[in-house]
Amino acid sequence: MSADERELRTAWQRHVGTGATADAWFDSVVTRHRAPGRHYHDLRHVRWVVHHVRELANATDPPRTDGEVDRLVAAACFHDVVYDATRHDNEARSADLARRALLEIGWDTGAVDHVGTLIEATAGHADPDDRSQPDVTTAVLLAADLGVLATEANRYGDYVRNVRREYAHLDDGAWRAGREAFVDAMLARDRIFPDVLRLDRWERRARANLAAERAASTAVSGGRDAGGGREP
Repeated sequence: MSADERELRTAWQRHVGTGATADAWFDSVVTRHRAPGRHYHDLRHVRWVVHHVRELANATDPPRTDGEVDRLVAAACFHDVVYDATRHDNEARSADLARRALLEIGWDTGAVDHVGTLIEATAGHADPDDRSQPDVTTAVLLAADLGVLATEANRYGDYVRNVRREYAHLDDGAWRAGREAFVDAMLARDRIFPDVLRLDRWERRARANLAAERAASTAVSGGRDAGGGREP
């Protein structure tokens, strides 16, 4: 068992459930995140999102309740459980699977519906022009999911390269255009991370990483335009 799986299993048993049904669903979540073609949206990503939601939930004022943390961890575990880079309904499908799983595990319907709503909110990442302000609990999940933007430069570079591998069906031009649009829209936001959390350090790091990526992409585009397609 990998370190990622061990840490997630511990969090799952504490916040999601124990017993045969819960164990079977945990194994299903792990298997799905180890599917071929997952290079960034894999088990390690889930581990880090779970880590961040627990950390951020404890830092809010007031801290999130135990029940809210349980829902956040469940949402983090399921938020990318369905992932296909060629589709645009991954969040909705992941939310549906989470609702089914949690009902089978024995969660009450109100908590199940909340987890599904949290997962569906992550679809906003695909529309970075959406500047709506979420409630605090939703903000915790959204910030945790984007936490990689605020990591050190080397890890940020790995993230971009691994996402590129997941979009291998796109040629370089289409990938670059889509990625530049995402980066530009993120940088145009007043705040990348929900304002209610006041993640100023994350904000500075994320903007530095995004700006560096954009500058590098512009340099590559310019070199290809001027040099007959060769890398600079």
